[in-house]
Amino acid sequence: MAFEAARTGDLSGWAVSEPGPIASGPLRPVRREVPSPGPGEVQVRIEACGVCRTDLHLAEGDLRPHRPLTVPGHEIVGRVSATGDGASRFSVGDRVGGAWLRGTCGVCRYCRAGHENLCPSSVYTGWDADGGFAEMTVLPEAFAYPLPGDADPAQLAPLLCAGIIGFRALRRSALPPGGRLGLYGFGASAHLAAQVALADGATVHVLTRSAAARELALELGASSARDAYDAPPESLDSAILFAPVGDLVPVGLAALDRGGTLAIAGIHLSDIPVLTYEQHLFQERDLRSVTSNTREDGRDFLATAQRVGIHATVTRYPLDHADQALADLAADRVNGAAVLIPPTPT
Repeated sequence: MAFEAARTGDLSGWAVSEPGPIASGPLRPVRREVPSPGPGEVQVRIEACGVCRTDLHLAEGDLRPHRPLTVPGHEIVGRVSATGDGASRFSVGDRVGGAWLRGTCGVCRYCRAGHENLCPSSVYTGWDADGGFAEMTVLPEAFAYPLPGDADPAQLAPLLCAGIIGFRALRRSALPPGGRLGLYGFGASAHLAAQVALADGATVHVLTRSAAARELALELGASSARDAYDAPPESLDSAILFAPVGDLVPVGLAALDRGGTLAIAGIHLSDIPVLTYEQHLFQERDLRSVTSNTREDGRDFLATAQRVGIHATVTRYPLDHADQALADLAADRVNGAAVLIPPTPT
């Protein structure tokens, strides 16, 4: 669906109109005025925006919209084009990244304890405020990340959510040094987390229904790649469930060795079947969820990505093909990560 030529002072983008199955066309093209940065905010001209499964959940209604006609997208890479009052972290021309977590209260017991991702007043880019499925956006500078100016923006975009949340999930999985890790689902987040785990000496087993994803996993260094419901070739110390499929929770738990941990990385999950205590939880197996990320997670991951030399497998889509990118993601036609590229300003 192509955009018309923008008028002066106008920007093109996409908004969630009426959430529903992706085939029903829940995204629609919109025109918005150029957003002005408020106090403590930066205006960002977007160079690339990753397409996250969370965007798909929002479009299809698995996540209840927090506001009408919200522009999704929270894996934002762009250049600062203006700064608001009191904003001093970045200068015009700096490259910055915008991620899912957009703001917290800073004073509740969770924020004070370093668990800002659990803040009851937390707000999110592309859910509570317009995100990156557009040519320009605004970000709170306190929740933006400095990014290298000479890197490919399409390579950086998936790091801002898929990478950060996969990194937090890896931490939540309590993987021991040199441990055996199972990854259920192998999309944008999993293929980045795998590279971190492999660089740290882990043995990685991938379990996913996509034949192309299994091939990618082996290319990246996984020791095995099997169907999602298959048993791995050895018991696992840790596992991460990236697929939003509750049926895989007992499968992942059953694959754990004694004392193992399964972390569920998604913001949405279908219903979990009944678990059998002796088969799934006994012998001190742990089941954990992952809720957003902290800014510390983001800083630590971006430093790790640079140290490890993470390479994102990306499929690029012009901004005016965002609906197709979401449809391809829903149908498992994206190998690695989908990234939207806005038109170059003239």
